[in-house]
Amino acid sequence: MDTTATTTPPPAGSTSPPPSRRPGPPLPGTTVAAWAGAVLYLLAVGLLVGGASQASGTVHGVGAMLSVCLLVGLLRRRPLLTLATALLGSTLVVAGMPTSDASPLSASYQGQFLSFLAVDAVLGFIVATCTRRASIVAVAVSCVIQLLVVGGFAHGNDMTVNAVIAVLAMAASCTVGLLSRERREHAVALRSQEVAEAVTAERLRIARELHDMVAHSIGIIAIQAGVGSRVIETQPAEAREALRAIEATSRETLSGLRRTLVALRQADSGAAGTAQASRAPSPGLADLERLAAATADAGVQVDLHLSGERRPLPADIDLSAYRIVQEALTNVVRHAGTGHCRVSIDYGDGELSVEIVDDGRGATASGSAHGFGLVGMRERVGLLHGRLSAGTRPEGGFRVAALVPLPAPVAVPAAAR
Repeated sequence: MDTTATTTPPPAGSTSPPPSRRPGPPLPGTTVAAWAGAVLYLLAVGLLVGGASQASGTVHGVGAMLSVCLLVGLLRRRPLLTLATALLGSTLVVAGMPTSDASPLSASYQGQFLSFLAVDAVLGFIVATCTRRASIVAVAVSCVIQLLVVGGFAHGNDMTVNAVIAVLAMAASCTVGLLSRERREHAVALRSQEVAEAVTAERLRIARELHDMVAHSIGIIAIQAGVGSRVIETQPAEAREALRAIEATSRETLSGLRRTLVALRQADSGAAGTAQASRAPSPGLADLERLAAATADAGVQVDLHLSGERRPLPADIDLSAYRIVQEALTNVVRHAGTGHCRVSIDYGDGELSVEIVDDGRGATASGSAHGFGLVGMRERVGLLHGRLSAGTRPEGGFRVAALVPLPAPVAVPAAAR
């Protein structure tokens, strides 16, 4: 019984972000360390207020700003609680400054509001990671508390300057948080788009392979079956030939379908799938004679012309050229109404030329020019940065021509060949 889990790909064109992995359980001791950091932060604030009462406000502010590093562990788990703790600690630092024998503008009061910069850093993290409602609440509460503290412990011009600096610092932290949030959302949207495009491209590739592989074989099978049913009473030998052609074509089609399924399951089957796929290679231009023979069995004689220096081609170009010829011959068999066509392959120095010409009835309203075959041809040639032309010839019949650029040939040592 197969118990392998499968994942259904998202529908093409979907813009929903890919499912994110849920974070695993916290490591042992990390939660305890986070709460211990919060306790140490409050102890550090208490030491600044009580143990360094004669130090200047700048020393208190810098000390409180550095002490907020102890809240990093708690910030990742409880950002709002971390903001409340940082606000409490900064307010205690400002309120704990000695007021006896010191005027509001004395040295002991200079820089005491630096501690709120750590609060602004926590606020920026909340804006970047939390929901919009939580961010709005956090910004409003932080702004009110900071302005109240500045208004209560600063006077005159000093109060105005500190209030403006506090507002600007909060605005800067919120701006950085918003930019970080937008950048992350944009990255998620790009990943979602890439996944959707990859799924769409894979579906189109599978559709092209199945169409090009099955349509040709089914067309030949239908024609051979019709021939066999008409001559089975009068010409048993011809009927047996038709049945043998149907059997051979069916086996070839099943082999191609099996090869496609192996390629689709290759990620799950691992080395076994790779080995099976290697035993059933994809078709290429070397199989054109066999394709021409199968088409001849369906009643259309194929004149195959090869020119240029025949050499191994990249796998994608080789397969695409074969599929183009296969689909064009399928259209000749099904729609042209003729018993003859010509296939020309030219191995040029810089490009591969593929041409299929027949002298049949050409394109009709329901003919080959209106099916999925030409669409698949254009997609294949477009992926290879080539050009495709298809249409009715002035002298009659239909012509399909494709030009595919070839990579520069690489010299191969004779021993390697």
